[in-house]
Amino acid sequence: MDWDTWHGQYDDPDSWLAQRLRAVQARIREVLDGSPPGPVRVISLCAGQGRDLLEVLAEHPRRADVRARLVELDPRNTEQARAAARAAGLDGVEVVTGDASLTDHYRGMAPADLVLICGLFGNITDAHIERTIDTAPQLCATGGTVIWTRGRTPVADRVPMVCEWFEKRGFERRWLSEPDVGYGLGVHRFHGEPQPLAEGRGMFDFVGYYALQQSEQSEQSER
Repeated sequence: MDWDTWHGQYDDPDSWLAQRLRAVQARIREVLDGSPPGPVRVISLCAGQGRDLLEVLAEHPRRADVRARLVELDPRNTEQARAAARAAGLDGVEVVTGDASLTDHYRGMAPADLVLICGLFGNITDAHIERTIDTAPQLCATGGTVIWTRGRTPVADRVPMVCEWFEKRGFERRWLSEPDVGYGLGVHRFHGEPQPLAEGRGMFDFVGYYALQQSEQSEQSER
């Protein structure tokens, strides 16, 4: 997958990706609007070009309060994210080129007030979705929010399962997209006590959407 080219779909306002982006941005605004006075820590896993967060921060009144770390493996995407942050004067945004699955990249930022896991769950196996969610109490502060996405298809709708896994770990469901919009988008707030960040841990292996889709179709045909 050429992830730099893939991001070009966001430029089509009618694409499902652009529609999902606008929905994610609306949820981010709500979280920032409702955050108490003072610093706001944000971390983003597999951040891509950072459009979801950076486009919101560029015009948000809380922009100066936000300290964010975006972690993304593709250097072309991280360069675009850095350029966008510079252009918007977002001095509190750090963009890291690296493997977003590694917990070490979040040292000094976790537990965060907002954790973005957007565009990831559709590219990893169910076991690694659960493993990532199992790490969420290490990433999220008490009262903090996780915004996540996962595609919905008639063949395999993982959204109810993702909700269940978050809720078993002390997260309260605050918002969930309707099933007919074509994508899954959830907002969960953490009411537990943050756990110490485990160093040197890998949360997931990135498989890729098409490989997972083929696997899911094969499983369905075998039933």
